[in-house]
Amino acid sequence: MGLTSDPNFQNLEKWYKSNAASLNMRQMFEADKNRFQNLSLTLKTDEGDILLDYSKNLINEEVMKMLVELAKARGVEASRDKMFSGEKINFTEGRAVLHVALRNRSNTPINVDGKDVMPEVNQVLEKMKGFCHKVRSGEWKGYTGKSITDVVNVGIGGSDLVCEIKTHCFTANGFSFSSVRSGVFSLLDWVGGRYSLWSAIGLSIALHIGYENFEKLLAGAHWMDTHFRTAPVDQNAPMLLALLGIWYINFFQAETHCLLPYDQYMHRFAAYFQQGDMESNGKYITTNGNRVNYHTGPIVWGEPGTNGQHAFYQLIHQGTRMVPADFLIPAQSQHPIRNNLHHKILVANFLAQTEALMKGKTTEEAKKELEAGGLSGDKLEKILPHKVFQGNKPTNSIIFKKLSPYTLGVLIGAFSNFVVELGKQLAKKIEPELQDSAEVTSHDSSTNGLISFLKKNFRYVHIDPH
Repeated sequence: MGLTSDPNFQNLEKWYKSNAASLNMRQMFEADKNRFQNLSLTLKTDEGDILLDYSKNLINEEVMKMLVELAKARGVEASRDKMFSGEKINFTEGRAVLHVALRNRSNTPINVDGKDVMPEVNQVLEKMKGFCHKVRSGEWKGYTGKSITDVVNVGIGGSDLVCEIKTHCFTANGFSFSSVRSGVFSLLDWVGGRYSLWSAIGLSIALHIGYENFEKLLAGAHWMDTHFRTAPVDQNAPMLLALLGIWYINFFQAETHCLLPYDQYMHRFAAYFQQGDMESNGKYITTNGNRVNYHTGPIVWGEPGTNGQHAFYQLIHQGTRMVPADFLIPAQSQHPIRNNLHHKILVANFLAQTEALMKGKTTEEAKKELEAGGLSGDKLEKILPHKVFQGNKPTNSIIFKKLSPYTLGVLIGAFSNFVVELGKQLAKKIEPELQDSAEVTSHDSSTNGLISFLKKNFRYVHIDPH
């Protein structure tokens, strides 16, 4: 049965046609004080909690239940289990899809054609470990007899992007990229390009950040693999994000999806997931060989939020196309400059943008603001339409304690100027609320909940605003 013929898909379609036009996030937050609690998920990882807040979406609990039922009816759980068991789900090439084996830190057997692949995986990792130690310690010499000081990563597409995103996220002092004169490492045929960072292709990452940190990257991804494999659909972060994507591209006809990390070390995050998402989903033929009559994936794009706010947020706030967006931020900065003041300002902008996209600004609110600024009469009426924001723009907020190899592994595992002024206004309100540990109740339950999570995970210090 095709997707659009599935009764669960048709139920969603009926619901959308009857109710979608009346969905108003501002009103839903006002009516349900527990909306944030009911539509968010806290992941308990080995390096701190990660919060996924999906309450600022055009959904209610009924919609989420229908989406979960759709996933179950389409056999998503069974397909997931086939991947983890080593079945050759890449039927066009007759291969297993076993990037999860590359980061299987539990070392539980994973079989392909009756053979456990873990001994071979671990053998390659051990060889990488020894090689990294020799190069980084200076023991390994180049053809001139000198120690290796620079590494060049030669690659295209996925094998290049996956290394680039990791390198920008973890800058190591005194050691740069290189390509090694000799040394050959096995690459198993069930390693796809977009997942190659977990394999020997990730050697340049391990050389740059150190093998111990590379192991932490693997461990973080393994944590998410375990969560993905064991958590029920309605508590499963990757599945929830995927279901929301189906909701927007197939019912709201959203064409793109934006990734907005508020951390400059993640400035290649969106570029990496352009391949991770679009190469995986950019197909129009089903496994049965039939052409699809639904949308399989959006165009993925994005930039660090600090750049995006002054570049394209206008389009997200006031454009004619819906652009669902994921906002990501660490609670703790890598560089707590000026007693962490800069990071608190960044956090305030992160919170302000998601609140502004959800709430918008009504004509009445904009008019009062303009009148307070001294405008009246024709001048006010002329500028008023430009100061109104529709709101109701869907976003997810993902907050993690601090960017580290482990946390990045978890995050990657989870995803297989009027506008600027509005954000600034809200940010000015939020900044003082971040200065102490007091409970904040002045916003919608989502923004209040995000602020509370951030405060719990701040390395809290008092900030003198002067």
